Formats: sequence, C-alpha cells, structure tokens
Amino acid sequence: MSYPDFFDTIETIKVKDPLSQVLGAFSDGEYEFSYLDVVKAAGHSCPTVAGAYIMTLEALKALYPNERAVRGLVKVEFKEALEDGVAGVIGNVVSQITGATDKSGFKGLNGKFARHSLMDFNADVKSSAKFTRMDNKQSVDVTYDPSSVKPNPQMAPLMQKLTSGQASALEIKEFGNLWQERVKNIFENIDKVIDVTQP
Repeated sequence: MSYPDFFDTIETIKVKDPLSQVLGAFSDGEYEFSYLDVVKAAGHSCPTVAGAYIMTLEALKALYPNERAVRGLVKVEFKEALEDGVAGVIGNVVSQITGATDKSGFKGLNGKFARHSLMDFNADVKSSAKFTRMDNKQSVDVTYDPSSVKPNPQMAPLMQKLTSGQASALEIKEFGNLWQERVKNIFENIDKVIDVTQP
C-alpha cells in the first residue's frame, strides 16, 4: 500500500473505549486512530477530511488534557444540516473517531454504552462544531478555516483538464501530488487553521 509519507507524521488520536473492552475487542479498551485510518474509511485525503481530523484531535485534547478521550461519551453538534456542503463527510470522520452518531449508532447494552443521539446537525452553535463531554458537560467550540493555506496555482488548470477528461496520466499524478501537498501544509499550520474556545 502506497500513500504520502506525511500521513505517518500526523499525531494520532488515543481513545479509551469501554464498550470495546466489555465486548473483548481490546483487553484494556485502549487504541488509537491515525490519519491513515480515517483516509481509508473516507476513501480520500482532502482539506475537509483533514479538517475533520484536526477538529476532533484538538477538541479531544482540550476536553481530555491529561487522559485518553472516552469514545462513546462525547456529543458533537454541527450548525449545518447533514445534507449541506461537506457536513456529512465531516460528520463521518468525527463519528469514526468519537463513536458519536445521530440515530444510526449502537443502541447500547441494557441502557449502557449507547452511541446514538450523540451527534446533532442544524444545532444552535456558532462554530464549525461543538464537542461536549457527557460525564461532566464540559464543552469546546471548534472553528476550522483552511483558507489561509493556499493551494498551488497550478492546481486550477490541472483540475479543469482532469474534469474535462483531457489530462494525461502525468498530469493526473501531478494534480494528486499538489492536492496532497496542500493537505500536508494544512497539518503543518494547524495553529493557523483551527481555533478552540470554551463557550
């Protein structure tokens, strides 16, 4: 399997998952997600997938500063509707990491370990997303804006050729390289693209 080298340099997200421990998936309930993991699930790497990963990473670090985040105990709210723009893509990445879902998730074992109803769209939040710990109700607002990390100017003409079916194999490869170069630059400038605040 070949993929951009920078995927392996990105900080992983460490979680503790009580359900996985109870059901014998991980003896201690502890595991981690890498950016490569979410890229596999999404099927691609782009500023949106990167942004969803970064938002989740930084939100969980703020909510759990000295411990692993507890998967299944974090509620996530988005101001956009599920059908709007890339809200669904972002929601899928966040759900993979936190376990939170709207109505489709795990219903629990005798009232414990439920993951459904932990993700809301069309919520009354002003940030890109609001993350809340369900045990102590602490929350953070996370705003993601990658506009300060500009794409390579060669990407626009290559995109036009690609979408019109006129790009050569070399041009398609070059477009992909430039695309991932911007994703890499976003990760290298996390402090410029993300803002985490307590409401």
